[in-house]
Amino acid sequence: MSVNPRDPLVVGGVIGDVLERFTRSIDLRVTYGQREVANGSDIRPSQILNKPRVEIGGEDLRNFYTLVMVDPDVPSPSNPHLREYLHWLVTDIPATTGANFGNEIVSYESPRPTSGIHRIVLVLFRQLGRQTVYEPGWRPQFNTREFAALYNLGLPVAAIYFNCQRDNGCGGRRI
Repeated sequence: MSVNPRDPLVVGGVIGDVLERFTRSIDLRVTYGQREVANGSDIRPSQILNKPRVEIGGEDLRNFYTLVMVDPDVPSPSNPHLREYLHWLVTDIPATTGANFGNEIVSYESPRPTSGIHRIVLVLFRQLGRQTVYEPGWRPQFNTREFAALYNLGLPVAAIYFNCQRDNGCGGRRI
């Protein structure tokens, strides 16, 4: 699978740190309030206190998806030894709908980075069937790749990420 080296997921290190290379095959739209998330955008914790509106594409309501939201930069980007932190997990989302139509098995926990600029990654996987994915039982040191393998989710069908740092932080991510 060839990936464009200018792809924001590659440039931002999401491919490699969190995900394997994949081919996007479905639309994923994430909105906090009135602000739509774009890959690599900067969003402050005060803007993401409530869970986002997530809309997914597709054509067949009989296809179901799992949404995973993680922070791979815990506790800090320079020392992410607790990688990844699970912020949200929603399963059984029918195609053409959104996360609010799925089963929230790990409730949304707003990211609150304390050190550095963290990448917050939302990943969408296609499920083999309904009710085939279960709660992992922990948030810290979650592993998206292992989770996907455990439930035979395969490679992602879509992903998006944004940068987040504490509200009084300054500067931007340096790549």
